[in-house]
Amino acid sequence: MKTYRPTWAEIDLGNLAFNFRQMKKLAGMKVKMLAAVKANAYGHGMVEVSRKLQKCGVDYLGVASVDEAVILRKANITAPILVLGPAFSSQEMKSAAALGITLTVADYSAALKLHRIAGSRRKIKVHIKIDTGMGRLGIWHEKAETIIRKISRLKNIFIEGIYTHFPSADTDRRFTKSQVLHFAALLAALNKQGISIALAHAANSIAVCRRLCPSFLNMVRPGIMLYGLSGRDKVQHMVRLKPVLALKSRVVFIKETPPGRSISYGRTYITKNKTRIVTLPIGYADGYARALSNRAKVIIHGKFYPVAGRICMDQTMVDVGLRTKVKTGDPVTLIGTQQAKTIRAEQLARICATIPYEITCRISSRVPRVFKNY
Repeated sequence: MKTYRPTWAEIDLGNLAFNFRQMKKLAGMKVKMLAAVKANAYGHGMVEVSRKLQKCGVDYLGVASVDEAVILRKANITAPILVLGPAFSSQEMKSAAALGITLTVADYSAALKLHRIAGSRRKIKVHIKIDTGMGRLGIWHEKAETIIRKISRLKNIFIEGIYTHFPSADTDRRFTKSQVLHFAALLAALNKQGISIALAHAANSIAVCRRLCPSFLNMVRPGIMLYGLSGRDKVQHMVRLKPVLALKSRVVFIKETPPGRSISYGRTYITKNKTRIVTLPIGYADGYARALSNRAKVIIHGKFYPVAGRICMDQTMVDVGLRTKVKTGDPVTLIGTQQAKTIRAEQLARICATIPYEITCRISSRVPRVFKNY
């Protein structure tokens, strides 16, 4: 649908492909790649991102729910899809089975329910989730051998994969290594029982960068770094990545403002001198966080200008001063690069005391995604 409001997110699929190749080199050319495209591909546009990754040769796509997987199948995405979250209802299990979607099994009861739904005419493909320290979904690693042995006896269940998740690969190498050891011990015990599982995976983006993926793991699950982002400054020196998303708008209103005038709600910004205040058609309802009020900058004509006053639901004001040639219709960069000046999502995340994942994920559906470099 054509939109008239001049605010958009520009998605560079060429940069996505570049990042995919970079992560593939780090993981090893023989290691399979599961690309995390959950949460609308971290706000980047799940369908188009998945199409591009499919062209790049991705082995698996990771989504959060059966609903997300169904969206991809309806868009004719044929790559294998793993639902990383739990399938709760019988109906979603049936839908997943009908569309050839792989489900996560986090306990025996879920496996038994799937087995009964499948019937004798088909097998449902699953990956078993092991909890080695995340404390979220999964079978505790100490109990997993016994439970997996029971699951393996269910004739309508095909255990294709087994995986765990690292909660602190970026900050606690010792704990992460202990998780790897627990996972390795479980796989060894299963092999002794004659239970061979084709795919074993644990490494997220940071674990791939830190090479915390030993040879017995044959698939990795990069997410944030596929989109050219990282939560740590050190990571930017480990691997060259290109940001995929840029958030842009245009100047829609300019007003000369005398000194001593207040700008926006709460009167938190008072003009010190005569100046020009411009209005942008973007606000916190678009995902441009209110926490950026009076703290963030934008780029216009290759120069930084400060956000003035509180960010509103639909609009943001910026102080461009008097010595500028800014005019209505000029492009504005809120995330991205313009004339050698750059604002990264990581910078906005630091201002908001959050992570870059949240910065891109919160960009709302009313901001159209404009794709380039298919």
